[in-house]
Amino acid sequence: MKIFFTASSQVPNFPEFVAVTLVDEVQVTHYDSNTRRNVPTQDWMKEITATDPKYWERNTETLIGNQQVFKGNIDTLKRRFNQTGGVHIFQIMFGCDWNNETDDKNGLEQYGYDGEDFLVLDLKRKTYVAPVPQAVVTKHKWDNNKALMEQNNHYFTHICPEYLKKYVTLGSNSLMRTEYPSVSLLQKTPSSPVTCHATGFYPDRADLFWRRDEEELHEEVDRGEILPNHDGTFQMSVDLDLSSVPDQDWGRFSCVFHLAGRDVVKPLDKRHILTNRRPDFPYGLVLGVASGVLVLLIFITGFFVWRKRRDGAKPGNSSGASSSSGEPSAEMTGVGEQQSMLPTT
Repeated sequence: MKIFFTASSQVPNFPEFVAVTLVDEVQVTHYDSNTRRNVPTQDWMKEITATDPKYWERNTETLIGNQQVFKGNIDTLKRRFNQTGGVHIFQIMFGCDWNNETDDKNGLEQYGYDGEDFLVLDLKRKTYVAPVPQAVVTKHKWDNNKALMEQNNHYFTHICPEYLKKYVTLGSNSLMRTEYPSVSLLQKTPSSPVTCHATGFYPDRADLFWRRDEEELHEEVDRGEILPNHDGTFQMSVDLDLSSVPDQDWGRFSCVFHLAGRDVVKPLDKRHILTNRRPDFPYGLVLGVASGVLVLLIFITGFFVWRKRRDGAKPGNSSGASSSSGEPSAEMTGVGEQQSMLPTT
């Protein structure tokens, strides 16, 4: 479980104070200084009132108090850093881990100012670490407060894990949900990198990588971000440049998707690579068909010419008037034959 408090100064269109709770990276609560209400962001979190009816009211009152403290902290830090106006952000991230198999527990508390670490709690040594000189004053003050250290120890080893257990019990169907993806191999052109694409998995704490034989590859690999799908699942991809790999070595490569101790392996096989490029145009086939059609046309034309000549040689079947000598008119001789050789449009 992680809880984030964010106080801001002069940030447009953003509340002065925001608090959110995440369980296994899933947001479960939200509070801000505009609404001044702590509310659930998962349906199953509403069920906590069955055993703790005042949960939301009590936490809302606590956060209203934290809101005032954090606004005052920004003023203090601006003086420490010799700042006057401008945009500033002060944050704390705190929470705990619980191993449900070993029952081991661990806490974390880390402060940041304007995007840089400011103060970090070392729970085991019961001391604070100051990464910047401006935090040393606070470090000494809190280190010397023995009651604060005992309070921290009790919260991070008892109170926080107990609430975490409650949340996990309420949201087990959602938090323990595991869905494995469909994995595809994609390639734009024969010279492009091969993309391994996994989609439809949940949760997003997954890994996708290429390996050669049994060794994970880090060079010639371009890993993409995990992106959400419209149905609440996730997708991701990783590219592999194979331009320098001989074709006979492609069988040594495979894409591996890893989630919750289980692997989904997709061997690299050219027959299984999907592409949206057009297939090569069959010029040879088209030329062959065209040649055959041309030969057929010549044959048909020749046949009709032969028929025309044969029919014209029969008595009484002249296409023109006869002269007084009985021979065909010179004006008409051959005219019909020349026209008959032209193809019909």
